[in-house]
Amino acid sequence: MNAVTLPQLPEVAYTSLGSEVYRGLTSRPRTLSPWLFYDQEGSHLFEQITELDEYYLTRTERAIFQTNADAIIAAAAAPTPHGLQRDLTVIELGAGTATKTGLLLEAAARRQPQLLYQPIDVSPTALEQAADILSAIPGVAVRSQIANYITNGYTIKRPDRCSILALYIGSSIGNFDPEEARSILRKLRKQLTKAGDAILLGVDLAPSCNKTVEQLVAAYDDAAGVTAAFNKNILARLNRELGADFNLEAFRHRALWNPQESRIEMHLVSTVAQTVTIDDDRIDFAPGESIHTENSYKFTERGLIELLHDSGYSSPQWFEDANHYFAAALAYPV
Repeated sequence: MNAVTLPQLPEVAYTSLGSEVYRGLTSRPRTLSPWLFYDQEGSHLFEQITELDEYYLTRTERAIFQTNADAIIAAAAAPTPHGLQRDLTVIELGAGTATKTGLLLEAAARRQPQLLYQPIDVSPTALEQAADILSAIPGVAVRSQIANYITNGYTIKRPDRCSILALYIGSSIGNFDPEEARSILRKLRKQLTKAGDAILLGVDLAPSCNKTVEQLVAAYDDAAGVTAAFNKNILARLNRELGADFNLEAFRHRALWNPQESRIEMHLVSTVAQTVTIDDDRIDFAPGESIHTENSYKFTERGLIELLHDSGYSSPQWFEDANHYFAAALAYPV
């Protein structure tokens, strides 16, 4: 399918989902945006991924919060230069089911009697699960917001005399190329308007003497095939929601390390010559042609500092695990 020669866009291209799919599958190389993963089934599969032995990211970040939650919240809620004590409201981009967030909310709730938590995500099911779990923490109220924080606007409610602590954890920032990452952080920066507002970024670290490329690749290509099912579910979603006719068995999951870009890439590779139809439009795939579905950038401390500075934030306070696999970085708008 050639976007240049079509006389008009197919009807499917006029929906939010359809326009993203149409743009990606008519580009070269072919791509699909990672936010398309997270329908109900995709969110469920991702939760399974976080429990896999190979997927060290979630348990390592959780361990960082278990060790450092009080210190992170104390730094975020530190008194102003004038000595005024601040309360926090906590917002979270791409919250999902927020399984690790409770550690931070419990630490914040120990410091203040009432705490408003504002998760933002595209998945209503995930937000419902997060609200059920986290509203059980004494003093915590949950105000969920269904929104695509990448493509759409979102609102942050600021209670009186509260600073905002914005969570962007789980290495979610790594799913975007540097320019997209800066755009997301700058968009958030526009809402962090008061002295004392802060962002906590969770980032996966680049390979080092402690972490091998093989460990990285295994985290995105597990032996049980859960990540492969997660990747292929994006095609199943297009079949369900756009009436496409992807044959999932004719695509294979591939994860690889791109050292030049410091990222893991996920692809769906066509195993045969085939034609897929979406809304009566035909898309031809050659054998071995792939759809690039996700990047996961891996950071050095220097690289993250540069990203934060370019996006309007200070150099961060750094929290990491003993093996130097993963880090949480607390920074402030400047």
